[in-house]
Amino acid sequence: MDKKEIVWLGGSFDDLRNFPQAARKASGQQLMLLQFGGVSADWKPMSGVGSGVKEVRIKIGGEFRILYVANLEPAIFVLHAFQKKTRKTRKSDIDLAKARFKQLKAELKK
Repeated sequence: MDKKEIVWLGGSFDDLRNFPQAARKASGQQLMLLQFGGVSADWKPMSGVGSGVKEVRIKIGGEFRILYVANLEPAIFVLHAFQKKTRKTRKSDIDLAKARFKQLKAELKK
């Protein structure tokens, strides 16, 4: 199987780089699984953000999330990476991911 490229939207790469080292390492492992067609160890669909959007959940030294979409060619698109500090995902995090997803779909249609 071919390795899918990861495309980081907005500041998502910098956001992930600000995770603590152990969470960064776990995030990288989960993203590599996705690149080779695997499934993350802990994920859930995020249909509230958009069709096909999923959330990888990292629970190391806190709660960290990576919102991505993998069913659009030609890559895995990371919409947002953030630390989750409350039980419910903040509206600002959802809104940011929605905006990036909408912009991504518009770009892919061109």
